[in-house]
Amino acid sequence: MNSVCLIGNLTRDPELRYSTGASQTAICRFTIAVNDGYGEKQRTNFIPIVVFNKQAENCDRYLAKGRRVAVMGRIQTGSYEKDGRTVYTTEVIANNVEFLSSGQQGQGQMQGQGFGQSAGFGQQGGFSQPAPAPTEQPGEIDVPGGFTSLQDDDIPF
Repeated sequence: MNSVCLIGNLTRDPELRYSTGASQTAICRFTIAVNDGYGEKQRTNFIPIVVFNKQAENCDRYLAKGRRVAVMGRIQTGSYEKDGRTVYTTEVIANNVEFLSSGQQGQGQMQGQGFGQSAGFGQQGGFSQPAPAPTEQPGEIDVPGGFTSLQDDDIPF
């Protein structure tokens, strides 16, 4: 199975192009920075992402450098010749891109992690605002509307 799920921030604005030929398929490319590990062992991986069709146009329209996204897709590898040398490539072909931060962030600062709209569904309009910071007291859990809190004796295992 070839399946990838990543969350990261765009390292630069997306680039949209259209394929040549009769189909004129939209192709959007961008790179996300994904953190791995904690503390002194933390490192950042830069993952190239490719998105096609209407989803590519939505990514170009609504995403910008610094925006936080979740990407679901598959890994694709390839190679090409350049100056007599073989260059190997690895990229993620996205099936779905979720916008995780609102468009009102300043200077690339990422605030909040509320889920926004999906690039794959062709929705129009703005993004949802990040959820407010929880105000619970230590030991309390803030349960979202429509859900009930379970006690330890309510869990069937």
